[in-house]
Amino acid sequence: MKKTLLAIVPLLAAACSAPAPEPYGPVPSAAQLAWQRMEINMFCHFGPNTFTGAEWGDGKEREEVFSPTALDCSQWADVAAQAGMGGIILTAKHHDGFCLWPSAYSTHTVAQSPWRDGRGDVLREFTDACRERGLKAGVYISPWDRNHPTYGTQEYNTLFANTLREVHTTYGPFFEQWFDGACGEGPNGKRQQYDWPLFEGTVTGVNPHCVMFSDVGPGCRWVGNEEGHAGETNWSRLHVSEGQRTTEKGGSGDIDGDQWIPAEVDVSIRPGWFWHADEHPKTVAELMEIYYNSVGRNGLLLLNVPPDSRGRISAEDSSVLMAFRAERDRIFGHDLAQGATIKAYLGDGVWTEARSLYPTENLTDTAYHSFWMLKSKDTSDITLEIQLPEEREIDIVVLQEYIPLGQRVAKFSISYSFGDNKGGSWIASGTTIGYKRIIRLPHPIRTRTLYLNIESALAPPILNRVALYRS
Repeated sequence: MKKTLLAIVPLLAAACSAPAPEPYGPVPSAAQLAWQRMEINMFCHFGPNTFTGAEWGDGKEREEVFSPTALDCSQWADVAAQAGMGGIILTAKHHDGFCLWPSAYSTHTVAQSPWRDGRGDVLREFTDACRERGLKAGVYISPWDRNHPTYGTQEYNTLFANTLREVHTTYGPFFEQWFDGACGEGPNGKRQQYDWPLFEGTVTGVNPHCVMFSDVGPGCRWVGNEEGHAGETNWSRLHVSEGQRTTEKGGSGDIDGDQWIPAEVDVSIRPGWFWHADEHPKTVAELMEIYYNSVGRNGLLLLNVPPDSRGRISAEDSSVLMAFRAERDRIFGHDLAQGATIKAYLGDGVWTEARSLYPTENLTDTAYHSFWMLKSKDTSDITLEIQLPEEREIDIVVLQEYIPLGQRVAKFSISYSFGDNKGGSWIASGTTIGYKRIIRLPHPIRTRTLYLNIESALAPPILNRVALYRS
């Protein structure tokens, strides 16, 4: 998949009459890049807990407790699409072991419930609804099972692998497989020693393009919190040793990591993960703060929106999501960098067009696979001067690295000119950029000239977007 993705680069190089740049360090697969570019996806926690009021069911719930009165997965998909999300991940089996499909490997499923006379299949309705509306479907299947009698034995590992194969062959392909790391006691009081190579190999064997989530990947990693923020420094690279299942670097990654495992930021729109009648969604302002601190810090936002006991997303949640989408459109709908002239300088302060291997105008177009880089191998003391057609007021700067060739920038700063101050007044700074970095300035500035100073990079920087906005 990496070879397929990198095949794009020589084609672009030929069009620009420039040599193809060499990738630096680990790079994303085609599936990982497509995943990152989705930016925001929906999580749907739904199951017996929706009806009992629990967050973690104990596996002893009677099957008849699952009784949605008006299940409508098409409504979930409509809400997600209108909210600007690219995909939805459904908790098809949570820790209570209840399967939202009629599994051949469990007797704790929708087939044993009276819902739709035991012939219902939430997972089928969910995947059909996603595909009908052009959304990607993902699936959460918890390896912890507080109901199955074989949990805690080697037999269960085989059974769980068979469950994964059943789901991925019957309902797939899925864009993401979500593996929760929880591992508690089963009905017999035993804990399971999970066979992760077996689980991951089973998914890969059926769906090689599926991005697998866990604390340490291998497709994407947990950010390390459920509050909705990545670290100020966030590398998409990670060190993972054989057998390692947790990391303290979820929010920051490793600057010298040898695997490409980007961060996913999971957070719920409500206080709980499952729907509870007495809880209410976050405000638009709170969701925007989460957006800036997740997508805006080189992460992907996975926003949980739990369906209610009818089997629908509540009007209260839907209204907030529509307003959240409208606010993003309002702020990011007009790029104030359009029409700008951009020059690249090195430490000597001299500019010539010949210094750029790929042109600076690529920084303000909207084609993802166009980018700017220097001919030289410089990794520090590089300045991009952004000259606007006239003075414009801005308070947000968006930067993007071309991650198919690796993540490189380790430190940058932003300055600007105003009045007679032609040298530039410092206004903001940061460390990593990655797929996307959104910098909110401490106050609005009115200027015609902005400077992006790349102070440190692991390899010659390659950027594919500079955009300016006024919130």
